[in-house]
Amino acid sequence: MLIRRSVISPPSTYHFAEITLVSCVQAWYYFTHQSDRWHLKLLVTAAMMFDTIHQGLIIHTVYKYVISNWGNMAILGELVPTLLIEVLFNGLTAFLVQSFLAYRAWHLSNRNIYITGLIGILVLGEFVCILVYTAISLQYKTFAQLTQLKTLSITVNVLAAAGDVLIAGTLCTLLHFSRTGFHRTDTIINKLIIFSVNTGLITSLCAVASLVSILAAGQTFIYIAFFFCMGRLYTNSLLATLNARKSIRQASDEIRSTSASESHAVSLKPLSRFNPNTVSKEKTGLTAADKYIDQD
Repeated sequence: MLIRRSVISPPSTYHFAEITLVSCVQAWYYFTHQSDRWHLKLLVTAAMMFDTIHQGLIIHTVYKYVISNWGNMAILGELVPTLLIEVLFNGLTAFLVQSFLAYRAWHLSNRNIYITGLIGILVLGEFVCILVYTAISLQYKTFAQLTQLKTLSITVNVLAAAGDVLIAGTLCTLLHFSRTGFHRTDTIINKLIIFSVNTGLITSLCAVASLVSILAAGQTFIYIAFFFCMGRLYTNSLLATLNARKSIRQASDEIRSTSASESHAVSLKPLSRFNPNTVSKEKTGLTAADKYIDQD
């Protein structure tokens, strides 16, 4: 389940804080180098706010178990409310970022509801399960009582893992079928595929690791190291995706400029030497790249 017997160790808290610091650096870069519309800025602000609150809750939980109740072994069987509320804010961050990536898949697929519908069901289902889990668990006082939510917590991890894998797989598949066969545009498409894999793989592996550890060692807190990292990884994934758009746009503009020059040169070449489909196909590949980076 999401919370079982044990506590988060101070070293784990330090690791969470380190990932949060990386998010802060990326957020600073985003707000100083990007000029997006208000809704994207609000998305980043909300993700960072939830991530910061989550880190504060972790610190309070560790302080409560390790500092305030030092030597009190009985406290280890009791639930600290902030330990449960952490699950909610972790879920809020995941919901925001997964929804953002689902919208990207929807945009890239020319608004194909059948392709992105399953993603939406998984993302929404995960968030609803987290809300239910938090609401019920806050009524409990001990870890023994919390064992009643094992099935629900496993469901959350299954939905999280399935959603992340499906999002990454969908984006890569859509980009793969956007290839044109021309080196210049395919180079950009390949970079986008690699970027999608790299940003989605970490959260996917973390979700799968959380699921495997809760099934294999549900009586321990091994899985929570993965589960509570997911929120920070989602935030970093979101910021990395947004901050990478500038370099992608520059590469796309260079190809578009070159294609325009080649089109202009048609009048200087015999028509038998020029294939008009070349520029058209390259534009098709660039359109896919534009849809990938355009979230307006």
